[in-house]
Amino acid sequence: MSICHVSVFFKNTGCLIAALSLLVVLSGCSSAMSNVKTWEGDADDSRTAVLKAPTEIKVKQVNGRRLTNFLMDDLALDFELLPGENQVVFTYKTIWAKSGVVRNGESKVHVVETAPQAVTIDARPGETYRFDFEPPANRRDAEAFASDFSADIVNASSEVVASASAWDGRSAKQTTAARAPVGSGVDDSGGVGSEITEGEGTLEELKALWGEASEEERRTFLRWAFE
Repeated sequence: MSICHVSVFFKNTGCLIAALSLLVVLSGCSSAMSNVKTWEGDADDSRTAVLKAPTEIKVKQVNGRRLTNFLMDDLALDFELLPGENQVVFTYKTIWAKSGVVRNGESKVHVVETAPQAVTIDARPGETYRFDFEPPANRRDAEAFASDFSADIVNASSEVVASASAWDGRSAKQTTAARAPVGSGVDDSGGVGSEITEGEGTLEELKALWGEASEEERRTFLRWAFE
């Protein structure tokens, strides 16, 4: 085997290892992305609650904190909540295939989405909550449902703990240190400090960039990553 062949072998092996590493990272991100933390800093997992959102529910913000867009629009997500009152702002969105002939350049689907809705959950440590509503069977029902949306939040015992209503545009912000977990960077005056590690900052920046990227930009990046 010549030196050239050895060089090519190691080059190809290195590319394969890099590709496999990226697959592992993406796989880890995919599994981790089903859980979404709704605050900055650390908190005791045993004291947090979880709100399960189906694919139709698009959570926009929690307690005034806007949440990052995710790689896929059809993910069912679990939102981790701190104990106490949590205001969740969301929309209900469904997609329906168009029947008949679709003209060139025309969308092949109908998108039905509500105006922003809001619900305040008094979260208890260790509790799991979920959205409860009657899903529409067709597009006509979906449009009627979107114009007069109603949904409840139920706990693990299927007891109604809160009901959603149209959002008035005002956010309930976490402004006190009591609502912020340890290490969140919130000082005694309620301000946000600058104690954010470099790794956390980089990860959040990457998430934000990916969330803002178009589908074509994402495909281009993935092609580049595996070349």
